[in-house]
Amino acid sequence: MEQRSSWLAALTAALFGAVLVYAATATLDPYVLSIVAFVGINIILAVSLNITNGFTGLFSLGHPAFMTVGAYVTAILTLLPARKTRLLPDLPAAISHMQWPFLPALIAGGLVATLVAVIVGFPVLRLRGHYLAVATLGLIFIIQGLATNLDGYTRGALGLNGLPELTNLWWVYGWVLVTLYVCWTLKHSSLGRTMLAIRENELAAACLGVKITRTRIVSFALGAFFAGVAGGLWAHLVTLVTPTSFTFLLAFQLVVMVVLGGSGSITGAALAAAVLTIATEALHPVEEAVGLYGLSQMLLAVAVLMVLIFRPKGLFGMAEPDLLGWIGKLHGRQPTRSGSKCHREV
Repeated sequence: MEQRSSWLAALTAALFGAVLVYAATATLDPYVLSIVAFVGINIILAVSLNITNGFTGLFSLGHPAFMTVGAYVTAILTLLPARKTRLLPDLPAAISHMQWPFLPALIAGGLVATLVAVIVGFPVLRLRGHYLAVATLGLIFIIQGLATNLDGYTRGALGLNGLPELTNLWWVYGWVLVTLYVCWTLKHSSLGRTMLAIRENELAAACLGVKITRTRIVSFALGAFFAGVAGGLWAHLVTLVTPTSFTFLLAFQLVVMVVLGGSGSITGAALAAAVLTIATEALHPVEEAVGLYGLSQMLLAVAVLMVLIFRPKGLFGMAEPDLLGWIGKLHGRQPTRSGSKCHREV
């Protein structure tokens, strides 16, 4: 019964989202559509970072590195073979003479980012706190250096421009739905509870037989997969990717989204990503009008300080809305006793 209700909630959300995407595509101008697309990409990034930083309690800043990997892999796979052989002479023949469809290319970009996360995760995830943050921050510079120096594979500092504009709202919000569903299912699964146990008390979890390192690598790799997909979506929305497309500044912005929404709250991370993305875009004309550049960053810093002072656990904390209860009401069913309030993990 519970599983059927979950599928019903997912199907209802998908249908509602499809109606909204269709309405936006039919009525909004291209500039607004691009902002809406960036909102969706940031939701994917913030929610997937919440798997690592929120569920498991790590402090990773490596999402821009995984975005770079995913963006380059997706861009290379979707380029025309004639352009690949001219711009990227060192590519293997099996890749340079093929043009992949967009969906397999996105998945391949996410999988390569996952592989990088697994390789890096074994030595890095043994660190704690700010040591882990510095190590994952260094990963960004390593990936940028590789992308700059491997001219025959990435075109170096020039990057790849003129990419096909394949990303639209259907692609972006389709992946938003997949990300939300996977993270929601993970949080309410035994693996998700294991991650939350590690976050709350690592020593107690280890004494109960939890494999700490393995669980951390799983959370790190899963977040990297969605970051790689988001990088591919971004590259084919902007139609350009360079080694400096995703910098350490983006890493801190994503952490702010997770902290503001609530570490461990999927709903909070998604709403914080949407609000901050829209607010940043809305403040750009104000900055130009008054000549006060950096106003959005200052207001963001003030907002973070206020939340840390008055709501240290974020706006939502660990809470999630009772979607199953709401869906049940829509279909004329009575919510269960456990679903009458927001769900909170202890």
